[in-house]
Amino acid sequence: MKLEKLMLAAALTAGIFYCGCKKGEQAASETPATVRMATGGNTGTYYSFGSAVGQVLREKTGIPVVVQSTGASKANIQLIAEGEVELAIVQNDVMDYAYRGVDLFNGEKVEGFRAMAALYAEVCQIIADPDSGIAGIADLKGKSVCVGDAGSGTEFNTRQILEAYGISFDDIKRQNLSFSASADALRDGKIDALFCVAGAPTTAIVDLAIGKSIKVLEIDDDHAENIIKEYPFYSQYSIPAGSYKGVDQDVKTLAVKATIIVSEKLPEDTVYLLTKTLIESGDEIAQVHAKGAEISPSYAVSGISIPFHPGAEKYYREIGVRQ
Repeated sequence: MKLEKLMLAAALTAGIFYCGCKKGEQAASETPATVRMATGGNTGTYYSFGSAVGQVLREKTGIPVVVQSTGASKANIQLIAEGEVELAIVQNDVMDYAYRGVDLFNGEKVEGFRAMAALYAEVCQIIADPDSGIAGIADLKGKSVCVGDAGSGTEFNTRQILEAYGISFDDIKRQNLSFSASADALRDGKIDALFCVAGAPTTAIVDLAIGKSIKVLEIDDDHAENIIKEYPFYSQYSIPAGSYKGVDQDVKTLAVKATIIVSEKLPEDTVYLLTKTLIESGDEIAQVHAKGAEISPSYAVSGISIPFHPGAEKYYREIGVRQ
């Protein structure tokens, strides 16, 4: 009788082990060998923040997240659609344009991506050379201005802000450069001003301000209200005094949101784990990058105008921030 019980227990144990192995094998086959995350230029906030996120996700999930430097929001959305990456950081306004096929995307809807989480405020920063005679945004007319990479979210934000002040791209000497290259150009006197839409403080501007005086231009309340009325994805934001060397007072401006999107082909369980780990690891991410402190469940789901990936949706419903 004892022998029969031992044999039965052994059989049950073997069956449980077999089922566990099959389940593990299935999960492994569903999760890509490498999850690639598109960020931005290597001196921008996307890249530095994405590197911090990638490090924490790798350590806490065991999923090999590989961070890539790229050409910003529009390029990142296209990389997801083409299957070149599985995760990407983008502006919430550009994400909306792509999903609806408007503005930057010229009537062509982009498919294959879903939202995972809103992350932090992306601040519209307008930096001028104090020696150029520029006192405010209206003075940019006729000046040499970098408006961000061609096709980037920054370029489109620049157009919208300038138009609110009665300035078109035809009214400026427009240059399309990365944040790093535009900072170098301002330092070298090759341009008079630059637009940068990124988390503040931004590395490229911090480095610029160390060796050169800068002026951060304000978007006043009246112009801000008009822009928000036409483009509701904006919100007012103040760049805190001390964010950059020589900037001793808060500066009023606008902001959009940095957001992680994911390939709709990623398995639900994988995205659930990535979302849960991201949202519950804000403190750990903040130890590597200050923007991690802005991560929260409520912020993650606000300002999102496209569907969430089912894995992210599952997590948010579990914690009660989605109905």
